[in-house]
Amino acid sequence: MTWLVIRVRSDRTVERSIRETMAHLNLTRVNHAVLIPENDAYAGMLQKVKDFVTWGEISAEAIAGLIRDRGRLIGNKPVTDADVKAATSHKNIDAFAKAIASGDATTKDMETLKRVFRLHPPRGNKGWGGVKRHFTVGGALGFRGDAIEEIVARMM
Repeated sequence: MTWLVIRVRSDRTVERSIRETMAHLNLTRVNHAVLIPENDAYAGMLQKVKDFVTWGEISAEAIAGLIRDRGRLIGNKPVTDADVKAATSHKNIDAFAKAIASGDATTKDMETLKRVFRLHPPRGNKGWGGVKRHFTVGGALGFRGDAIEEIVARMM
């Protein structure tokens, strides 16, 4: 499985180790998202920055939509099926997204793809739902599970 991690809050006046952990995750700005594999090392990093990010398990269809809509190549060019076929062993974006979702590939496999997806703030009257509370009590922070796809759809 693969997790989608979205930065929700700024790291202004935050402990240095948390700021460095977010930098290691490539989450340098609010509303930036990254795809990371589900393993113990990343789980520990997410636990450290849980008060500043939200994350959840994402499906192959949602990954494909994210790459098509918000993915960018070096030079700020959009990603096409031809680019994926030329840079990886996968024939199109859908096959690449399926490999990422299953854990067989990562975004690093396509060297020209930027690893950070720049998203809009969540659209709709609810917005984030509160950036200082955990998801389980109606806020935006922490683990969301499959509900990450709903927030990503509002941010693309």
